[in-house]
Amino acid sequence: MSDTDGKKPLGLRGSGSRPGNVKQSFSHGRTKNVVVETKRKRVVVPKPGAAGSNAGGGAAVSGDPKKRPQGISEAELERRMKALAMARAREADEAEKRAAEEKERAEERDRRRAEAEAKEREERERVEALKARAEEEERQKREAEEAKKAGARKKEAPAAGQPATQSPADAQAAAQAAEAGRPGGPRKADRDTNRDARGDKNAGRPKPGRGEDSRRTGRLTLNQALGEGSGRQRSLAAMKRKQERARQKAMGGSGEREKVTRTVQVPEAIMVGELANRMSERVADVVKALMNSGMMVTQNQTIDADTAELVVEEFGHKVQRVSAADVEQVIHAVEDKEEDLVSRPPVITIMGHVDHGKTSLLDAIRKTSVTSGEAGGITQHIGAYQVSAPNGDLLTFLDTPGHAAFTSMRARGAQVTDIVVLVVAADDAVMPQTIEAINHAKAAKVPMIVAINKVDKHEANPEKVRTDLLMHEVVVEKMSGDVQDVEVSAVSGKGLDDLLESIALQAEVLELKANPSRSASGAVIEAQLDVGRGPVATVLVQNGTLKQGDIFVVGEKWGKVRALINDQGERVKEAGPSVPVEVLGLNGTPEAGDVLNVVETDAQAREIAEYRESVSKEKRAAAGAATTLEQLMQKAKEDKDVAELPVLVKADVQGSAEAIVQALEKVGNEEVRVRVVHSGVGAITETDIGLAEASGMPVIGFNVRANAPARQAANQKGVEIRYYSVIYDLVDDVKAAASGLLKDEVRERFIGYASIKEVFKVSNVGKVAGCLVTEGVARRSAGVRLLRDDVVIHEGTLKTLKRFKDEVAEVISGQECGMAFENYEDIRAGDVIEIFERETVERSL
Repeated sequence: MSDTDGKKPLGLRGSGSRPGNVKQSFSHGRTKNVVVETKRKRVVVPKPGAAGSNAGGGAAVSGDPKKRPQGISEAELERRMKALAMARAREADEAEKRAAEEKERAEERDRRRAEAEAKEREERERVEALKARAEEEERQKREAEEAKKAGARKKEAPAAGQPATQSPADAQAAAQAAEAGRPGGPRKADRDTNRDARGDKNAGRPKPGRGEDSRRTGRLTLNQALGEGSGRQRSLAAMKRKQERARQKAMGGSGEREKVTRTVQVPEAIMVGELANRMSERVADVVKALMNSGMMVTQNQTIDADTAELVVEEFGHKVQRVSAADVEQVIHAVEDKEEDLVSRPPVITIMGHVDHGKTSLLDAIRKTSVTSGEAGGITQHIGAYQVSAPNGDLLTFLDTPGHAAFTSMRARGAQVTDIVVLVVAADDAVMPQTIEAINHAKAAKVPMIVAINKVDKHEANPEKVRTDLLMHEVVVEKMSGDVQDVEVSAVSGKGLDDLLESIALQAEVLELKANPSRSASGAVIEAQLDVGRGPVATVLVQNGTLKQGDIFVVGEKWGKVRALINDQGERVKEAGPSVPVEVLGLNGTPEAGDVLNVVETDAQAREIAEYRESVSKEKRAAAGAATTLEQLMQKAKEDKDVAELPVLVKADVQGSAEAIVQALEKVGNEEVRVRVVHSGVGAITETDIGLAEASGMPVIGFNVRANAPARQAANQKGVEIRYYSVIYDLVDDVKAAASGLLKDEVRERFIGYASIKEVFKVSNVGKVAGCLVTEGVARRSAGVRLLRDDVVIHEGTLKTLKRFKDEVAEVISGQECGMAFENYEDIRAGDVIEIFERETVERSL
């Protein structure tokens, strides 16, 4: 029995191999026969005619299998031959394409060369014509002068009959002069003979500038005109100027232009280059003059006004000293002519105590609902709206907040208004902010109309309101005074028409007019930083017409009107007097209360804004440095005894930020106080978190939220971020923390975030948001806020939370769900839902 045990031996039997036996020897005398196969070397022999076939077009040829390379089937060989043929065809096409492109490039080169030669030929002909004209003028001038000299010599010659001895040289000169006096000048043969005798035409001519006659120095050669032999060509204008100078010099002129005396404006500091530009002098000459005076300066260095005045006088110009403040002279007060004035709508400001119904009264007039959009039902911004009266007249209303924190906002409202409507609740009478509003109206010297609101209530007492107003020198008409009073109800609509009639009557008495044809000016009512639109300012146009594309300066900012949006949210092309609009296109957020003025150019606007910014910086620096040593020591002693609570405030609009800062600065006593380290407008950023960590202070966000990097940085650095939507709660919390009254408080704990992917409309439910929970968990019992561009637009609770078709208690991160809000349906795809829970936490300092 063999070692293979009857099994088939393994092998690579195929074409090109043959079998064989190998005997293996092992220890203990054992042997084993193994069947192996020996592979023969493959020799590839080309088929007859294959080379010719391939050369002729690469067609696949199937020949004898014995003559094909081993391991390649006929189909494979045919496929390879086809591929080779296709490759060669592509190469031929590419070669043809390259040849065509090369031919086109050659034709383009020939065409350009022909155009260049034609242009060069035209230029050469023009230069030759100029040269011929200049030579002809020189020849005529020379002939005239020689004829004049010949005539003078004839007059000096001796009288007839008295021959005088004449040297051969004098005789030859006389003959030449006589020849030159003939028409046409010397004969051509004589000229050629003289030229040949001289050899070179320039050999005997004296060089210019050596005291000799240099009349022909203005002549141009062809090489000089074409600039050959040098890398720089002279323009045709330069050649004309040179010929003109030579002509004036030949006619006895000086050849120098008359000095132009200019009036140069010299500010308090000016750069050397700018001074040379204003004098129209070369910078090198100005620098040389300063160096001669002992000042080693360059053109980019700044010199003072006295030095600049000396330089200007040295160059023969007049000096006009100006100050940096003169840049604002472009904003000049235009005296409007009487015939240019037209009637404009009155601007009415609604003022009064908090919760006396100012916004509700305006809602009833506008037939809209603004109060529901304000957090806590209170107004925290200045709103500007236009309303049509029953008689068709337009009225512009400003709705100002009534809380004490918004004193500065109400003050700005009174500065731009024509009529003040003082709203007093009939069931509450005169309150502290009512008195403040009266004082603002008196300070602004504007007429007042008293609207006694909430007369529909059972406990209303309008007579008490009129009596209380007497204590503050406000005498209404029913008390034999001159202040109109109207009893109204924002709920039932009673007295609204009477109020509008009283406003229209007061506006008619005032005879309000403006010129819509002049450059626009207006006041910034509110300003904010919008994530999608950039800095946005609510402007009340007071004079002129603000148009799209106007360049303006407002406070320390400037810009170009990119878009105008009216109070209805519609884009308009222009806004006339007494029209409130949102202006887009600023380079930064201005201060509320700044004045907007339209200027002519970008440079003027930028220059004015930079000047105002520098003045503001100087004032702040001066205020910080204006302390004596005793004051510093006293302040250090006070700071040692007073505990400070530093905070960083970010708000959605400029007015709210100002109001919060003013309110927080009033918090505290001789033992503790609040210091606002930084306040700004817009979402909380990573930079704010870094500043808060360095100062060890919390970050307060009012109607804004922190972006994702800021939240991550706050978690890593342990910086506390507090969010508020009602200013009362913010001030109360800071006051409690500062005074040490640390009671248990209800703190919000954020448990999740969800992103709205789609919005569906479901019958009997309303709008349902298809959401994806991105962080944490969403709970049915938790509170929710709707964020759009990191700004809170709604806060409330969920009506439903569903997972597929089932109502669920919670949905974890990474899962999809459906959410519907209680009494709110303004949801859009891309909004973010913030889920939070309130819990009672014990606070400690």
